[in-house]
Amino acid sequence: MIAQLHPATVKASYQDFLVALQANGFKGEISADYASRTVLATDNSIYQRLPQAAVFPRDASDVACIARLMAEPAYVGIKLTPRGGGTGTNGQSLTDGIVVDLSRHMNRILEIDVEGRWVRVQAGVVKDQLNAALKPHGLFFAPELSTSNRATIGGMINTDASGQGSCTYGKTRDHVLELHTLLLGGEAVHSLAIDEEELEHQCARQDRVGQVYRTARDINATQAELIDAVFPKLNRCLTGYDLAHLREADGRFNLNSVLCGAEGSLGFVVEAKLNVLPIPKYSVLVNVRYGSFMDALRDARALIQHTPLSIETVDSRVLMLAMKDIVWHSVAEYFPADPGRDTLGINIVEFSGDEAEDVDARVAAFTAHLQADLSVERLGHTLAVGHDAVTRVYTMRKRSVGLLGNVDGEIRPQPFVEDTAVPPEQLADYIAEFRALLDGYGLTYGMFGHVDAGVLHVRPALDMKDPAQAALIRPLSDAVAALTQKYGGLLWGEHGKGVRSEYVPAFFGELYPSLQALKTAFDPHNQLNPGKICTPLDSSEPLLRVDEVQLRGDLDRTIDERVWKSYGTAMHCNGNGACYNYDPDDAMCPSWKATRERAQSPKGRASLVREWLRLQGAAGVDVLSPARREPGFWQTLPQRWRNSRERKAGQQDFSHEVYDAMAGCLACKSCAGQCPVKVNVPEFRSRFLELYHTRYLRPARDYLIGSLEFTVPYLARLPGVYNGLMKAPVVERLLARQVGMVDSPLLSRFNFHASLRRWNVQPATAAQLIGLTEAERARSVILVQDAFTRYFETPLLVNLIELITRLGYRVYLAPFFPNGKPLHVQGFLRAFNKAAIRNASQLQALSAFGVRMAGLDPAMTLVYRQEYAKVPGIAQLPKVELLQEWLLEALPETLKANTPTRYRLLAHCTEKTNAPASTKQWEALFARVGLVLATQATGCCGMSGTYGHEARNQATSRTIFDQSWAAQVAASADEQGEALATGYSCRSQAKRLAGRELRHPLEVLLDVQRAMG
Repeated sequence: MIAQLHPATVKASYQDFLVALQANGFKGEISADYASRTVLATDNSIYQRLPQAAVFPRDASDVACIARLMAEPAYVGIKLTPRGGGTGTNGQSLTDGIVVDLSRHMNRILEIDVEGRWVRVQAGVVKDQLNAALKPHGLFFAPELSTSNRATIGGMINTDASGQGSCTYGKTRDHVLELHTLLLGGEAVHSLAIDEEELEHQCARQDRVGQVYRTARDINATQAELIDAVFPKLNRCLTGYDLAHLREADGRFNLNSVLCGAEGSLGFVVEAKLNVLPIPKYSVLVNVRYGSFMDALRDARALIQHTPLSIETVDSRVLMLAMKDIVWHSVAEYFPADPGRDTLGINIVEFSGDEAEDVDARVAAFTAHLQADLSVERLGHTLAVGHDAVTRVYTMRKRSVGLLGNVDGEIRPQPFVEDTAVPPEQLADYIAEFRALLDGYGLTYGMFGHVDAGVLHVRPALDMKDPAQAALIRPLSDAVAALTQKYGGLLWGEHGKGVRSEYVPAFFGELYPSLQALKTAFDPHNQLNPGKICTPLDSSEPLLRVDEVQLRGDLDRTIDERVWKSYGTAMHCNGNGACYNYDPDDAMCPSWKATRERAQSPKGRASLVREWLRLQGAAGVDVLSPARREPGFWQTLPQRWRNSRERKAGQQDFSHEVYDAMAGCLACKSCAGQCPVKVNVPEFRSRFLELYHTRYLRPARDYLIGSLEFTVPYLARLPGVYNGLMKAPVVERLLARQVGMVDSPLLSRFNFHASLRRWNVQPATAAQLIGLTEAERARSVILVQDAFTRYFETPLLVNLIELITRLGYRVYLAPFFPNGKPLHVQGFLRAFNKAAIRNASQLQALSAFGVRMAGLDPAMTLVYRQEYAKVPGIAQLPKVELLQEWLLEALPETLKANTPTRYRLLAHCTEKTNAPASTKQWEALFARVGLVLATQATGCCGMSGTYGHEARNQATSRTIFDQSWAAQVAASADEQGEALATGYSCRSQAKRLAGRELRHPLEVLLDVQRAMG
C-alpha cells in the first residue's frame, strides 16, 4: 500500500499575507496547495524553485491590491514574481515566494485599432491568440517566438522577447507603445514616449512614480558616455534595464526601455498598447542544405547581403529529431535526402513582400547566387512558396526547442548557455570556439537559431541527475560568458537573464550601480522577483548564482533509478510547455484549455507524478513491487474503507491532489502524439490510479466503466429492456447521484445477425480461413469489432460491411473479445493485461492465415499498436489497421461520384495526433472517388471514451465541446460541406450536446458505391 504524504507547508508569514490579501478584497484565486506549488516550481530551465503559493488576479484592481499590501511594513519580507506562460529557459519566473499568475484571467484583447495599427491587450494574452484576432484585419504582432502559441504578451514584454525576423522587425520593445504598470504601494505608472515638459511633470510628482522618473532621468543625464561604451551595438542589444534607449531617436523620454526586459523585477505590467504591422501578402522560403553545420554558419555572411527577412539555421541533431516527429510528414518534401551525403545543417531563408513578382525576382537572384557562388559547398536547396508551405516549415523549426529534449537515454540537451548573441560576422568563429569548448569536455550538443542576428541556441547534453555532470554548469557558464565577451557579444541575447543574472555586475562594470539605483527606486526592499538582474543599493541579498539555485536534477537523483526508467514518459518532461497551446482548434490539451489550471495539463501532471514518486520513495515505498501493485482485494478492503472515510473527513494527503489532476485527464493521448518529448499522460495516469486505489476505495463508476466491454454483449440480448431502464427518470437520477454517470448511451436495436446473413459475413475462425487460396486471402478482410460501434452504432458497422462487400471483398468477423481500453483508462491494469493478452493471442492466431485485419473505431484500434506494445506477455502485436489504411489499397480509382461534393472531416483527436497520416489518407480516398474532403482544424470534442458521461466532468466536457467543435458541428452543410466524424465518441458528443447526427466518412463512400450499382 502506498504511503500517505504530507509535503512541506507554507511559511507562516506567507500564510498571514494570503489571509490579509483575501481580507483586503482580492477577488481572484489563491492556491497554497502542494500541487499548484509543484507545477509552478519549474519552467523550461534546469532549475526548480518551490513557491510558497500562487495567486491568480482577475483584473488590474486585484494586482493593485497585491501591490498595496506588499508595501505595508508588516509584509516587506514577502517576495512575489509575475508569471505568464512559464516557458522561460533561465528560470526568470521561478521563485521561492509567491507566484502572481497573470495568464489565467487577464487574457483579454481590449481594443484593436485597424486604421491606427495598434492594439490594447492584457498581460495574459498569448501571442498567437493576438495574431489570430488580427489576421482578419491583415495585421500581426511582429516579434516571432518558437513558443508563440503559449507565450504571453506580458512575458514577452518582461523578457523583451524576440526571435525569427528580428533583424527586420526588432524586439518586443520596438513595438511597445504604452505600458500600464502597477508599482509597490499600488501606484500606477502609464509609460510612453514623452516630451520634456511631460518629463518634468512626472519628475515633480512626490510619489514612487516621481522617484522612478527622477532616477531614470538622472542616470540618462549623468551616465550617457558610460552607457554608450558598455551597451553593445547589436541587433539584440540588451534585455532588461535598457538604459541605452531611455531616449528615443527624436529625443523623447521613454521609461518602457527599462520596463521591457525587467522580468517583473520593477513592477507588474498589466496592460500594453502595441504597434502592429501589415501581414506580408506573399512569402517564399529557400531551404538550403549543407554537408557541414559550420558551412551553414559561414555561408550566412554572404546570404545576409541579399537582405532577406530572416535566416534561421538548424543543425543535424535537431533535423534528425524532427524526422522522427509528428511534424516531419508535413515538411519532408522540402528536405530531400542527398545520395551519398548527409545533411548536417540547413539555412531557412525567408523573402516576403506584398508583390509576388518582386519577391520572386529577389528569390531568383538569390538562388542564382547559390548556383554561382562556390565559396561554400551546398548540397542543394528547395523552395517553400506561399503561406501554407511557409507555415509548415516554420512549425518544424519552432518545435526545435522541444525536440532537443526528445532523445534516447538520460543525457539530454540542457538550456543554460543557450542564449548568446554576437555580431553576425563573428558568429562562425565564435561557434567554432564554442564547439571546441564543449568538445573539450566530451559533450554532444544541439544547435539552432537566428544566424542573421548572431544568435545561436546551443544546448550541451548532460544527465542532470549525475552530480559530476551537473557540476559542469559552473565551468561551462563561466567559459561561455568569457567567450561571449571576447567576441563583443552578450550572454543574454533573447530569453532574459533569470538565474544567470550573476554575470550582470561583471558585464556592466561601473554602470552596475546605476542599475541598482533604478531597482531601488522601484523596489527598495527587493520584493519583486529578487535575485534577478540586480539588487537594490545597500541590499544584503545576493544575486542568484547558476550553481546555488536548486536544480531539477538535485531532486531527480533521489528517485530510484528503476522507478525513473519505468516512468520515463513522465520523468523526461522538460517543461517546454507545448501542452499550454492556447489554440482551441489544436488537440493538445483539452483539459488545460477548458480549466486554465496548469495542473490539468501534461506538464502539470508529469510534474505531479514525478514529485509523488519522489515522496513515495522517500517514505520507503517501492512502487514497482508486484505486491504493492497487486494487493489482495478482500484483505485490503477494510483498510481502504477506513482510509477513504478519513479522506471524506478532510484527511490531508498529497496523493489526493495528484488524483484530482489525473481524474481531469480525458486520456485522449494527444500529448503522446504531439508533445515534443512524448509525455504520455494516459500511460502513467493509469499506473497512478492503480497504485492510488491500493490505499483508497474505488468509486462504483470505475467498475461500471471498466466492465463495460464484458457486460454489454449480455445486455445487448435485451436492448429494449436496457434502453427502457436507462431512459427511466428514476434510473437516470440514481446513476447521476449514486454512480456519477449521465447521458448513458442506448443500445442499438438493429438486427445485426440478419445483416450478416444478407452480406454473407462469415466468422473469422480457423475452419473458415484455412482453406482460402492466396487470391481469396487477398480479396478478404477480417473486421475486428469494438464494443462501441458493435453495440451502440450497429448500423454503422453494417454499412462498413456493405461497403467492403460492394468493393468485391469477402468479410470475416473476428470474435468479439474485450479490447481492454476502458480498463486501461480507469487503471485496472491487471485486468487490462489479461484482456490484452487474450485478445492479442486470438487476433495473432487469425493473422497467421494471411488475411488483413482492420478496425472501425480509431481510438480502439490504436490500442493494438500502442497500449498492447507495453503489456508483458504479448510477444507479437496483432496488426490491426485503421479503416482508411486498409481502404487505400481496396478502393478502386475507376469509380467517380457524379458531382465533386465538398465534405469536412472532424477527425478523432487520438487518431490525428497518434497516426498523423490518417487525415490525409481520408482525403486521398475521397479524391479517388471524385469528392473533396477538407480536414478541419479542431480540438477535442470533450467526450473521449466515457469522460463526457462522468457527472464530475459535465461542465468541462461541455466547455471543451464549445471551444472548438460546437461551431464546426453547427456550420451549414450547404455552405461549407457536410461535417463527417471518424470517432464514435465524437459522434456521440455531437448528438448529445448539439442534437446533430454526424456521419462517418465511410458512409459517404458507401453512397458512391451504391450510386454506381
